[in-house]
Amino acid sequence: MAFDYTPYIRKDKFPNIWCPGCGIGILMKAIIRAVHKMGWKREDVALVSGIGCTSRMPGYVNFNTLHTTHGRALAFATGIKHARPDKHVIVVSGDGDALAIGGNHFVHACRRNIDITLMVLNNMIYGMTGGQVSPTTPAGYRASTMPYGNVEPNFDTVALASGAGATFVARSTVNNPALMERQIKEGLQNKGFSVIEVVSNCHIQFGRRNKMGDQIVMRHWIKDREVPLRKAKDMSEEELQGKFVIGTFVKKTRPEYTEEYAKMVERVKGSSK
Repeated sequence: MAFDYTPYIRKDKFPNIWCPGCGIGILMKAIIRAVHKMGWKREDVALVSGIGCTSRMPGYVNFNTLHTTHGRALAFATGIKHARPDKHVIVVSGDGDALAIGGNHFVHACRRNIDITLMVLNNMIYGMTGGQVSPTTPAGYRASTMPYGNVEPNFDTVALASGAGATFVARSTVNNPALMERQIKEGLQNKGFSVIEVVSNCHIQFGRRNKMGDQIVMRHWIKDREVPLRKAKDMSEEELQGKFVIGTFVKKTRPEYTEEYAKMVERVKGSSK
């Protein structure tokens, strides 16, 4: 039987603004299925976004939602989780929103290990605002602000999240919705900061500038570069150049921020009596 998305979407807001063939809808459906499998009530879920193509998602899902300012989604989400630690807080961001203007918030959310699940949809470019180069644009590829090819090395989202202290870190692509859903569910189950990167096509901004064809061609381009983590462990650095290693990279436990803060409050209360 097909999954019924109806209770989880705001039908009056459709059709959506995303370009036909965009991978954001695949991510949205995977989030909905993962939340459904968690058995959570919709009113106990908060979905937060910043600015960008991905960040329009809160307008379409039937949860508590917040569409915030560019790069500040994690700051708003931290406030929600801090005020209502009983709620399940999810953030969706693009690569520019999360790693450029929002990079400082990203690093410190990982460091704090606050119980938030972040999905970074990496389409390797600023899709909504004009096709500018982003922190994940691969070297040599064109963008509106790098018309002759990007000369900067791109961020590895997984390595950055792992190094900054996130307790669950995974990567999938829009070609693997079942894997994506499992990773999101594991991230939601993790008591701490979870980062799931999803590599996606942007055939309008990234694809056209780099003469990569339509969404089908670009998704094949991604597929040809996917390498499972178990296989990547036996490959050299040169062999992995330009590849998208997919799998779960970090899964560990350490104290969660809101719980530690609550303990501190109780200590202060006790010492003031």
